[in-house]
Amino acid sequence: MNILFIADIFGKPGRNIIKQRVKPLISSYDIDVCIANCENAASGKGITEKIAEDLFDAGVDVLTGGNHLWDRKEVYDYLAIENRILKPANYPLKSIGNRYFIKTCSDGHKLAIITLTGQAFMNTGDSPFNILDELLPELKKETKCVFVDFHAESTAEKRAFGFYFDGRVSAVIGTHTHIQTADEEILPLGTAYMTDAGMTGPHNSVIGVIKEIAISKFLTGMPKKFEVADQGLQLNGIYIKLNPVNGKAVQLERIRAKI
Repeated sequence: MNILFIADIFGKPGRNIIKQRVKPLISSYDIDVCIANCENAASGKGITEKIAEDLFDAGVDVLTGGNHLWDRKEVYDYLAIENRILKPANYPLKSIGNRYFIKTCSDGHKLAIITLTGQAFMNTGDSPFNILDELLPELKKETKCVFVDFHAESTAEKRAFGFYFDGRVSAVIGTHTHIQTADEEILPLGTAYMTDAGMTGPHNSVIGVIKEIAISKFLTGMPKKFEVADQGLQLNGIYIKLNPVNGKAVQLERIRAKI
């Protein structure tokens, strides 16, 4: 089973990259499931129905969210019915959205996709460790292949999470910081791991924001309206090959494609 995970799509520049590059990547890597984090796809915060549909049309199968998923109230009704967009599963049950998605590949094999947020330095809900422990038996009834987007700030929390679930899930791939790490590996018991997959969007920026605006905020401490940058376009992500019988990772490759 070949999986393409695309790191946090940031604003219109990130969406344009998806339209240009995803289908060629799907073809060249013979991808079975394409997943992308969408929580910053609408001008750097949130998602809209039209943007989500455009991303699906561009070749993405499943969209994972994070703490900014609900930033645009106009998308709430859509999130309530579109099962291919995932909220963090450790947020309250009454929050709008789907907790996980089971994707059936063309060969009949299945992949469970789930996203959770960290607790360190983030305002979130329940423990991601405990929630995934609770949900895993339910997911494993469907498939041994489980992909986790762990949307968290702390490197230590991500690393601990990866080792805790090593051998019990197929992949733990971090998102949220928008800075790609160079630590992709298969952990000792067979789980593909990467601390952060990075960002798909304008890298001549401060995590997607026009750098002069971000620098001014740090220098003055004054509130600034963030604006999406448009220079230095890159697609960040990771390719993972799984054994669909036992759910173990057998190959992975970090992707950092300049546009």
